[in-house]
Amino acid sequence: MSKRLFKFMFGHIKPTLFTNKLCVFTLLIASALFSAHAQENNSNTSNKHLDGFIDIAFGEQTDQVLLQLETTQIGQTMLFQSSLPQGIGSNDIGLDRGQLGETRLIKFERFGNKVLLKQLNTQYRAMSDNPAEQQSIDEAFADSVIAGFEIEEETEQFISIDYTSFLLSDIHGIGERLSRSGQGAYSVDKSRSGIFRPRTKAFEKNTELEALVTFSGSPSGQYIRDVSPDAKSVTVHLHHSFIELPDDGYQPRIFHPYSGFWKHSYIDYSVPIEDAMEQKYIPRHRLAKKDPSAEKSEAVEPIVYYLDPGIPEPVMSALREGAKWWNQAFEAAGYIDAFQVKVLPEGADPMDIRYNVIQWVHRATRGWSYGSSVIDPRTGEILKGHVTLGSLRVRQDFLIAGAFTAPYTSQDPDIQEELTLALNRIKQLSAHEVGHTLGIAHNFAASENERASVMDYPHPYIKLDNGKVILSEAYDDKIGDWDKYTIAYGYQDFAENIDENEALLALVSNVQNAGLNYKSDPDARIPKRASANGHLWDNGQNPIVEFERVSALRDFGLKNFGRDNLPFGTEYSDLERRLVPLFYSHRYQLDALVKQISGINYHYAVKAADNAKSSIPQVTFVDGKSQNKALELLVDSASASYLSMDERILALIPPKAYGSSRTRESMPTRMGIAFDPITAAESVSGYTLNILLQSERLNRLSLQHSLDSSVPSVTEVVSKVFDTIIKNNSKDVLEQRLKQVALSVFFDTLSDDELAADVKLSLQAQLLAYQQWLKKNDRKLANAVINKHIEHYWEHGTWPMSVAIKPMPPGSPI
Repeated sequence: MSKRLFKFMFGHIKPTLFTNKLCVFTLLIASALFSAHAQENNSNTSNKHLDGFIDIAFGEQTDQVLLQLETTQIGQTMLFQSSLPQGIGSNDIGLDRGQLGETRLIKFERFGNKVLLKQLNTQYRAMSDNPAEQQSIDEAFADSVIAGFEIEEETEQFISIDYTSFLLSDIHGIGERLSRSGQGAYSVDKSRSGIFRPRTKAFEKNTELEALVTFSGSPSGQYIRDVSPDAKSVTVHLHHSFIELPDDGYQPRIFHPYSGFWKHSYIDYSVPIEDAMEQKYIPRHRLAKKDPSAEKSEAVEPIVYYLDPGIPEPVMSALREGAKWWNQAFEAAGYIDAFQVKVLPEGADPMDIRYNVIQWVHRATRGWSYGSSVIDPRTGEILKGHVTLGSLRVRQDFLIAGAFTAPYTSQDPDIQEELTLALNRIKQLSAHEVGHTLGIAHNFAASENERASVMDYPHPYIKLDNGKVILSEAYDDKIGDWDKYTIAYGYQDFAENIDENEALLALVSNVQNAGLNYKSDPDARIPKRASANGHLWDNGQNPIVEFERVSALRDFGLKNFGRDNLPFGTEYSDLERRLVPLFYSHRYQLDALVKQISGINYHYAVKAADNAKSSIPQVTFVDGKSQNKALELLVDSASASYLSMDERILALIPPKAYGSSRTRESMPTRMGIAFDPITAAESVSGYTLNILLQSERLNRLSLQHSLDSSVPSVTEVVSKVFDTIIKNNSKDVLEQRLKQVALSVFFDTLSDDELAADVKLSLQAQLLAYQQWLKKNDRKLANAVINKHIEHYWEHGTWPMSVAIKPMPPGSPI
């Protein structure tokens, strides 16, 4: 029974005592018939009409899809979600299977014989009871009409529009993405596109449409050639969802910078002058206890996540276990079995708004995993969590483990420990990305609190114990204390007699008093940032101690690297790829180490009654002793003594065997097909010196030294680089290369516009001192040449020997 027939049969009945009873009985029958009919329609792609939130009709021609809007739906606000169910498969292009597009608040509006699809502006509002004030905001800020349709057919109850052209359009911005990534100019070819009926369905509260869309163009980049059979024709699937607005039973929860959640906000022009206009909330799923007053209670409706049925074992079990860790946090917040993980039912569409999904996504190269959400832009309510997990990451962790353990001592080696490490990483990864879809942000300081959160980026904690490599503690196997706190902040259901805002502030105060640190992306992601804690891919409470530990482990691994790192039947040239994660294994702890130099300690603090009169400073510097120790270790790690490679290793690695080739995962080279240990060292030395001699760091250091003489001065930092690396008369080719790298980085810093004038004078004074040293050592012809180049700098302001430093192979994501 269609909605149209349902209205015809029962819409005219007037309510009486008899008819009310009759209607109840009849409605129950009709509802059952309607439900069965809807299920049948939505499972049969030959139907011409699908009933649901917005009805779908298919034209006489199979390539035409019509939306049949009820007249009451014209002007009705609803949600519109676009997505990419079938992608391109290139991490560099960034168009993945299952990728969510924008969530829009929209309405259909009629103008004469046209129906326009308008995206409403949700950023600027007037949350006022005055309709005129609300209208003034609507009129002040633009909306966006994203599509227009001619009316195909009209009755008293329905308006039919041809949706085909818009469904076949580039709503996901694929052409722009291909152009921006240098792959060429592409546009939709509608002659090679069509409606995908199996995933075009209508349900009571959502309508789903999907199309196969082909983009034609002239390829100019290698990435698109790598992943498509014919790069002139790139075919994907695009998905559109129309979603009924959630009811008003959701209660937004206030954002706090220490909550651990992302921020969802809008600007409210109706607030009093003395109040902040930005209204900040956290994004979260709707969750409530059946009994809010009970210490433990089941949820009214649990949060359920569904695993991609295409995930192979043993990965499927690992992902399920990792995702289910979150139930530990919900249990701690007073729920019973409120977070569940299942396998997606057969025939269910992963892009359907009704399913929170964990997808296993393949790409040509390893890349990021991420968690996205469909969020009601009005309130911040998460309607759908969608996790994208890159399938190649598990292989990278297996590679890292094997680099340290060298397990291939026989044709049938025992590699169970290495496989276990890789699967344990997948568990942590699953928990991490699901956390994002619960609304939770990164916490990159958690590693300094004994792995307090799965929302950190953990480097595998590989130990060395009496000459034996230990992998068993590489990753944690549970949710952390910080994660339990964030779930309590976001999802705890407070009893009616408890003031929610006061209870949330108490949670924040308790976690701060417990010493749990919190730093997210803006403070941690870039090495030049000032935060002394909060780093990506690091371990340990003390970055200095951990760097020394990692360096000792690296040294052990290099001394034992050899034939046992290579499986039987594998080309010897593959040893280079297996050497990469070992040789560069200190690279991430470098980021934590360098941030101790000019680093500052601070929290995401808010003025409150308990701290308004406190004499405790909000900001302190890293102590001078620690800064000097970090400087010593950092500069040493950029030198030849740290980066030289044993001749034994050089003798083992030939050029690539026939049938294999160099890739982005190979070490950089300036020696053609030959393995190049010098350029391998150049890449990481250049990186280290760049993050050390970064302008913002030196500017901060200048201030800190002026206030505390125990903090190293800019002159002392630069002198350390010159004395260790640049003032070197050795004929060793590695030392000479690293000298040129260091000089190039030094002059790059000198030419940086962000370098403060007083700091620039300090660097130039160091340069004059170096010239005097060169003159005393002018017996070396190379020194005389360098001196001439410095004279060129003084005259022209440029360094003629600038080195285009080769980059390291990609490291993150591990």
